Amino acid sequence: MHSITLGDVSVARVIEYEGTTRPPEAMFADVTPQAWEQHRPWLAPDYWDVDAGLLRSCVQTWVLRSGGATILIDTGAGDAKERPVAPAFHQLNTGYLSRLKAAGVEPEDVDVVVNTHLHADHVGWNTRLVDGRWRPTFPNAQYLFPRADYEFWNPANSYQPRMAAVNQNVFEDSVAPVVEAGQAVLWDESHVIDAHLRLIAAPGHTPGSSVVELASGTDRAVFVGDLLHNPVQVAEPDCNSCFCEDEEAARASRRGLLGRAADEGRLVFPAHLRGPRPAMVVRRSGSKFSVHSWASLKAAE
Repeated sequence: MHSITLGDVSVARVIEYEGTTRPPEAMFADVTPQAWEQHRPWLAPDYWDVDAGLLRSCVQTWVLRSGGATILIDTGAGDAKERPVAPAFHQLNTGYLSRLKAAGVEPEDVDVVVNTHLHADHVGWNTRLVDGRWRPTFPNAQYLFPRADYEFWNPANSYQPRMAAVNQNVFEDSVAPVVEAGQAVLWDESHVIDAHLRLIAAPGHTPGSSVVELASGTDRAVFVGDLLHNPVQVAEPDCNSCFCEDEEAARASRRGLLGRAADEGRLVFPAHLRGPRPAMVVRRSGSKFSVHSWASLKAAE
């Protein structure tokens, strides 16, 4: 297991899935073929399998230890979940909890679970099957749900999300049981987790999409959820994924995030970028950015 220490906070990653996903043009319709060719030298092979014509991605959890608490940022796709419209997440058996244990974390050890938004691949391990019922995987944890997403995905509401089919069953098996157990906290524009960490709304990908900002000592970082699915979105910040509900809001949130990261020297921790390498970004011109360097996680002592 590898980790990085930022001020008084340690950060490690636990991978649930790593491999190829969609063709570039299917995932990012806003990126021209010419732009893909321009970015090929630095995207391939780590983030783009050119021969297969598919992007490379991962599903992972960031494990933070801060102020004596163990905090998980996003919980992956989960095992045994019924996802008929999303075969990549359907009826999985990933060994995730074993890898979490290898990182020194038992389910009972977790104090806080952060879901940056409520898509299937960010909330799956919120719950697990126990005696035929979905129960919170982390029995002692407080789960932080963005209220806007909770209301948006709640099937009791009349509004039909654009991506409702892809998120089928997610609210029922990975969100509602946490609320029923009394472990959920719904928050709005921002939420202070502790002295070093806070949640900030970054809507667009979903109405409740959020990021986690870290400030400890002189170190700064941001955990960006799905504002970034691939590094191409650093170079092309107006490029949305095919899963964004509000395209203009997503672009505005992404530009704001990258601008703050560049101006404040924040390490950028992704949800879906492969490798234990948060990015440092710099402004190129106007609202354009580039990856200045990749900061490798160092081996934990």
